[in-house]
Amino acid sequence: MTLNRLAMLATVTGTLVAVAAVAPVAAQETVLDAIAISGSIGPLTDPDAAYWKDAPAVNVAMQPQMIANPQNQDPAVKELTIRAVHNGQWFAFLIEWADPTKNDRLVVDRFGDQVAVEIPASYKPGDMPNPMMGGPGERMHIMQWRAAFQNDIATKGEPKIGDLYPYIHVDVYPDEVLRATDASAYRGAVGVDNPISRPRRSAVLDQMAEGFGTLTVEPEQQSDGRGVWADGRWRVVITHPLAAGDPNDPMLAPGDETLAAFAVWEGGAREVGSRKAWSDWVKLKLDARNQ
Repeated sequence: MTLNRLAMLATVTGTLVAVAAVAPVAAQETVLDAIAISGSIGPLTDPDAAYWKDAPAVNVAMQPQMIANPQNQDPAVKELTIRAVHNGQWFAFLIEWADPTKNDRLVVDRFGDQVAVEIPASYKPGDMPNPMMGGPGERMHIMQWRAAFQNDIATKGEPKIGDLYPYIHVDVYPDEVLRATDASAYRGAVGVDNPISRPRRSAVLDQMAEGFGTLTVEPEQQSDGRGVWADGRWRVVITHPLAAGDPNDPMLAPGDETLAAFAVWEGGAREVGSRKAWSDWVKLKLDARNQ
């Protein structure tokens, strides 16, 4: 064997060792227990509810998104702290992370804070689907909370153009001089009925995916949630029915096990789309008590 081939082999071997050294710890070693709570019915949306103090916290390391372009080599958020509960009808996550800025308004060059939970639509113990939005035949249910959605709901409607761009000057708007059908071409996503642009009742968006490039808004929107930002930290609740009756969603019951993975975007760091931090799978166990 020549010296060149020996050098090449050493380089490849070193690379494999380096990759192994930074590979994430197996997700099944981290267990998130969703405790059963009493005295609560319906959606669990309060980040300040007393029952969160009884739920054990799990710290989940976040990783750079280095597979799909544009990549995010140095994400702003390195760790999430997560708790989980259920009341026999709904399950919920309380997700916390450090964020020095609150970003809940969207303009051309600014992005919003977001966090998402991913759960397999169908799961059997021992399954280990791709945590990066699944794959063919591995449908994922993705619940994404957006600070901008919550801000729009809190301010009772769409923000005014003058609020987003205080120095803008407009002579006339198309819908002031054209029929509604003719003006729709000038209304962007609203004009083509993009589901993201519709008025919302919830700050959480239900989506589904079977791999990269397949993310789709679900026809039925059932998730809910609310976030609170204070002292440089987000505390966000995402909640969903245990048994939603939707084939795109997981069907869960007290005592079940499944997997959960997480993603987070820091708008102040210009993170959006694939520029995010993500986690490997965490095993989720639902307390067998049915409150």
